[in-house]
Amino acid sequence: MRYMNASPKSRKPNRLKGYDYTQAGCYFVTVCAQDRRCLFGDIIEDQMVLNEAGMMVAHWWSKTESKFPHVDLGEYVLMPNHIHGIVVIVGADPRVRPHDKDPESSKDERIEQRQQEEHQQDGFQNQGGHMGPPLQEIIQWFKTMTTNEYIKEVKTGRFPPFEKRIWQRSFYDHVIRDDDDLGRIREYIQNNPLQWAIDEENPAYRVVP
Repeated sequence: MRYMNASPKSRKPNRLKGYDYTQAGCYFVTVCAQDRRCLFGDIIEDQMVLNEAGMMVAHWWSKTESKFPHVDLGEYVLMPNHIHGIVVIVGADPRVRPHDKDPESSKDERIEQRQQEEHQQDGFQNQGGHMGPPLQEIIQWFKTMTTNEYIKEVKTGRFPPFEKRIWQRSFYDHVIRDDDDLGRIREYIQNNPLQWAIDEENPAYRVVP
């Protein structure tokens, strides 16, 4: 599966032309840190050991299911500078949960929710039978929440500073087409820490001519 370890320059376009990302489906998603900076932990003895920033990112990834009730998360792995995960969009007529009414929601979540509703009123959201946000909105929410919290912790001195942004502007996805495809991707995710030494996302990895 070449796309899994392909470098950003050699990857195929990350959006399928004409594909409706609001429809029910199963996706293999990769989100990379800007400039491949290793912000989230280290691989030690073939296992990913999260630092505080990594634990924060993992927390917001898991919160995706409560933010978007029509989303189910499958296998995922957070690596030193990227995250791989399976995202399943399910159900008919799903809607974003109204966090303005949730006393446990953070101020950032409530602000982000109001902004999303304003975008929807302006016609930003795709029209059609599926009312939930498309895949790119889901990933953007994850990026926004992790970036906001990371910035707060930089100001307290807990997290190291970064340049420009935490995440690359876009992300990479693959539509999971059948059980065999799903099985291969699950195995890849589970074994990802074991392959870190030869992972092209690893800044220390060098291709030998």
